[in-house]
Amino acid sequence: MMKTLFTFVFAVMLVGCASSNNSTLYQQINGEQGVEKLVDSFINQIGRDEQILAYFKQTNVAHFRQGFITHLCSITDGPCDYKGDNMVDIHTGMNIPEKDFNRVVELLINAMDEQQIPQTVQNKILSRLAPLRPEVIDI
Repeated sequence: MMKTLFTFVFAVMLVGCASSNNSTLYQQINGEQGVEKLVDSFINQIGRDEQILAYFKQTNVAHFRQGFITHLCSITDGPCDYKGDNMVDIHTGMNIPEKDFNRVVELLINAMDEQQIPQTVQNKILSRLAPLRPEVIDI
């Protein structure tokens, strides 16, 4: 758990220090196919984690999958424009504690590892997701 939290914090700090690459994050993760594989790996990670799966019991998995694909596509500078629900609306009333939020970050890192996404690219993705943290925890 500490490794994941450290990786998340370190990713946020390193975003400005990472080597520059002319391709977008979307291209670096293999575009639409890469985003879909990453989201599918993430969903599988969630499905195997009893601690986090409880938050998804009432979730329409196909809807979540498509929304997360579009969201990741958008934040990685792909051709998508995420117009789904905002994070506050999605997570209000779920009362997600920090430890469970950190666990979800771990599952996303596991999914990125599974998809062999380079560490520098993982750090950039995490740094773009990091500002959403206060919109998810304990609301």
